[in-house]
Amino acid sequence: MERQSTYTATATIDEQGILTSWSEGARRLLGYESSAVVGRPAAALLAAEGAAARRALAGRDRWNGTVPLRHRDGHRLEQGLLAHRRTSSDTGTTDWLLVSAVGDRPQPPRGEPLEEWTFIQSPFPLAIFDTELRLMRANRRLERALSLPEAAMRGLHLAHIAPGRASDDADRTMREVVESGEPRELRTGVGPGLGPPTVLTPLKDGTGRVRAVCLAAQRRAADPAAGPDDGDAGTAGTSPDLRHTAQELADATVPRLADFMAVDLLDAPRGRAEPGDSTASPLVLRRAAVRAVPDGDGPAPGARVGEATAYEPGSPPADCLISGQSVLYATSDPVVSGWAAVDPAAAWLHAYDAHSLMVVPVRAEGSTLGVALFGRHRRREPFGPEDLRLAEELTAKAATGMRTGRHAARARTTTMSLQRSLLPHTLPDQAALEIATRYLPAATRAGVGGDWFDVIPLSGARVALVVGDVVGHGIRASATMGRLRTAVRTLADVDLPADELLTHLDDLVLRLAADEGSADPAAETAGGIGTTCLYAVYDPVSRHCTLARAGHPPPAVVTPDGTVRFLDVPAGPPLGLGGLPFEAFETELPEGSLLALYTDGLLEARDHDIDEALDKMFAALVRPAPNLDSVCDRVLTELLSHRPEDDIALLVARTRALHADRVAAWELASEFTVVARARKYTSDQLGAWGLEEAAFTTELMVSELVTNAIRYGRPPIQLRLIHQDSKLICEVYDSSGTTPHMRRARIFDEGGRGLLLVAQLAERWGTRHDRVGKTVWAEQSLPGR
Repeated sequence: MERQSTYTATATIDEQGILTSWSEGARRLLGYESSAVVGRPAAALLAAEGAAARRALAGRDRWNGTVPLRHRDGHRLEQGLLAHRRTSSDTGTTDWLLVSAVGDRPQPPRGEPLEEWTFIQSPFPLAIFDTELRLMRANRRLERALSLPEAAMRGLHLAHIAPGRASDDADRTMREVVESGEPRELRTGVGPGLGPPTVLTPLKDGTGRVRAVCLAAQRRAADPAAGPDDGDAGTAGTSPDLRHTAQELADATVPRLADFMAVDLLDAPRGRAEPGDSTASPLVLRRAAVRAVPDGDGPAPGARVGEATAYEPGSPPADCLISGQSVLYATSDPVVSGWAAVDPAAAWLHAYDAHSLMVVPVRAEGSTLGVALFGRHRRREPFGPEDLRLAEELTAKAATGMRTGRHAARARTTTMSLQRSLLPHTLPDQAALEIATRYLPAATRAGVGGDWFDVIPLSGARVALVVGDVVGHGIRASATMGRLRTAVRTLADVDLPADELLTHLDDLVLRLAADEGSADPAAETAGGIGTTCLYAVYDPVSRHCTLARAGHPPPAVVTPDGTVRFLDVPAGPPLGLGGLPFEAFETELPEGSLLALYTDGLLEARDHDIDEALDKMFAALVRPAPNLDSVCDRVLTELLSHRPEDDIALLVARTRALHADRVAAWELASEFTVVARARKYTSDQLGAWGLEEAAFTTELMVSELVTNAIRYGRPPIQLRLIHQDSKLICEVYDSSGTTPHMRRARIFDEGGRGLLLVAQLAERWGTRHDRVGKTVWAEQSLPGR
């Protein structure tokens, strides 16, 4: 008989039971084209009523078993399926990934008894994959770690057995092992119950040809009390996620210990109960996990995962929560029967006809996190003291993991709140650039990092753009980010050139590192050493952009003709190294150019190489879009296949220009008679702009600024007026580097009141130093515009 080829059939189903994708393998299995099934109910493909399948999936994150399917030609198939529940971290939508290996699954020859015992009884999780990367063998430790029998995994790729980035990496590395014949090691775990490192070893025949790959992993957080026959119990409490940990506990105890198990958690932990402590109102918890041996044809009883559950005073769960003590009941006990008769939260007792009940508090470090319910209905023997002891041990282990996860979640929430409070809430009002921004926090356990962006209006209608990346994660990185962002705004406010600003910022990082290092020698990334930063200043009058960067990725620019490129900004060292120079780069950007600033997490988020990520980013930037928000969303969509492992800050700006009809400039002689002429130039120009109401105030400021330039400065002297929407800016330049200072004149002084007058009339004023000379400027708002 000809051997049937092996292939993998996959499909996805949304929460409403509608098929959303259909692979070529699924078409080969059931004969339906994708267009005939996608968008239609998946239940139509079942050869039996679908209620049992829905009950099997209720409250579960994964399921495996045999499902009766109907082929397109009408015949019935009994097909083994593995189903994974997936929730998108970006959209919050949930779907199911269905996987099935079809055909003759790989069956390796069994070895000598001693070799077979070694494989089966190894204390490490082991698996053997053929050269097509399909699983052939899995030992008991791997079955327990993944909570799947070998039969359900045989013939599938690791990425289908335990979906995730780590499994994708392992699949690619296994391919390298097959091709090179050399072992490889991964510093990640490839499943919820597997920890790093993961060792991949080629298995060769006598001729040296690679015949298979052996995967060896570490057990994660093994239970020291667990013996070789403890089944899945060793995996409970290994995840930092509360709901995942609760589900691990349910999976570890059903059907091994109980026929039904549910975990309900409080929104806030309860402290130790005081004598006589009670409550007169229901205790509201939220269901974190539920699992039951399927029974009956009706809908699954009780609350679903994520739904609230209220326990009335005097009920076994409420008493357990208050006392913190485990209790073993027969369901015929008046306390249980009375509770089941009136409380919908006990509906599962009647639905399953349970005869024995254990109520165990979920406690860790003196705090009660919730309650675990265990029931038996299929097994005739009731729970005994040993069952209660085992349930307490497993629940206590899971509670420790939940408390750790709750602490980690609280710390992450605090860090994210700090991070978001330190980032700009709204973009400032300015007319030089159209701007859109995005910030995505990291999804890893390391926590939120210190990426930031900023938009800072400067004098002369110019705007500064900043993007930075503080090394490290957590609250320290966020706090350092806040310090550096404040420092950048302060340095930008005195109009420092881009390269000088980074030099001052570099000095600040060195001082912060010295302060933190002396206070805490073990502090990681003290003061932000290694932080990268890009600082850019755009001038809409000259359309020049000046940039400098400290170890940061270069910005991308798209010109109006569709050309996309990186700006050749000298790299410069990361901040905190000290003594190394930063170099400014200046370029002219045509009006309508697109400038993209970002942190390195954007390019490192893809599973592919950097060149492909750059191509994707360039393609996303150059395609036409209705607005810049669409550009940002498109860039993130193209480059992110999952939540990023590092923070991402993205700032996209489109340049505008102030044309000659909005800017007027005059060269002035260095003599006092020119002051009247400067006032006349100002009056005439404001009349041409229709700003006669601002003439008196502006003439006074121009008179004082020009007089000061003649008296204290050096020629050449230039007067410039800029009309920018609702703002009017007057600037006076001279070639002296002396900074004017405002002082309060004494009664008999003949001068000293000029800058005080300017400060009273202007909304903002200041001094901007150029490479040669300085510019004193004053900005006023135009009422009603």
